[in-house]
Amino acid sequence: MTTQVGRLNTLKVIKEKEFGMYLDADQLGEILLPKRYIPKGLKVGEEVEVLVYLDSDDELIATTETPKVQVGEFAALTCVAVNQVGAFFDWGLPKDLLVPFSQQKNRVEEGETHLLFVYLDQLTNRIVATTKVDALLNREEAPYRAGDQVSIIIGDKTNIGFKCIIDNRFWGVLFFQDAFRQLRKGEKTMAFIKRVREDGKIDLSLQEVGYKKVRNILDDIMDYLESQGGEMALTDKASPEAIYAVFKVSKATYKKALGALYKDQKILLSKEKVTKK
Repeated sequence: MTTQVGRLNTLKVIKEKEFGMYLDADQLGEILLPKRYIPKGLKVGEEVEVLVYLDSDDELIATTETPKVQVGEFAALTCVAVNQVGAFFDWGLPKDLLVPFSQQKNRVEEGETHLLFVYLDQLTNRIVATTKVDALLNREEAPYRAGDQVSIIIGDKTNIGFKCIIDNRFWGVLFFQDAFRQLRKGEKTMAFIKRVREDGKIDLSLQEVGYKKVRNILDDIMDYLESQGGEMALTDKASPEAIYAVFKVSKATYKKALGALYKDQKILLSKEKVTKK
């Protein structure tokens, strides 16, 4: 099995020294896991999950620390320094992640947060990143249908909603009306495909589309009522934040669900409370 630089690998410990353990990194040979990163109780012959990358001396080294992003992935990271080489971003490891000037869509300043893509420079074998992400997305026809669940990364806020990266492959838009809670740039979350337009653009929703999203929380509401002794103050007048904190849905969906339960004569509704019948 090939060991990948810049990604998590499961490698076997082949020998132990005072300063650390050496791991069998396949085609890369033996790589040191420094003593400070060795999990308690790890022994020769056992396997350990590590990230392989170049240290400050450009030597391959292993760490059990988990980075915020791996090679081949997108993420929103914060710039911590800028010098004559480029901008450096905090990606959770001692050696910061470089975005060379040539790979900056717009000049990066210290303290800014940018969406970027991490890759392995084939000439230097160094892990670097680029903020020129547009050309790396929408390279194929979107394979999605309405209702499909996907993984997204929240991008820039626009006048209509949020740009989002879908499954590390496509751009999508999450309109404000479909984003019923506060979101932050770089946040990773699950979403649902609302529609794929004829021009290939993708609309997203944080909750399931259609009546299915209502049907899926009916049991949750009844279970919660049961746990609260048969009544609760979370009526259809409650704030969107209070509703999301309990049921993880929008206020509109919650109101439809209460209406369905009332129609089925499973609950009673008043201005003050919801009561189980």
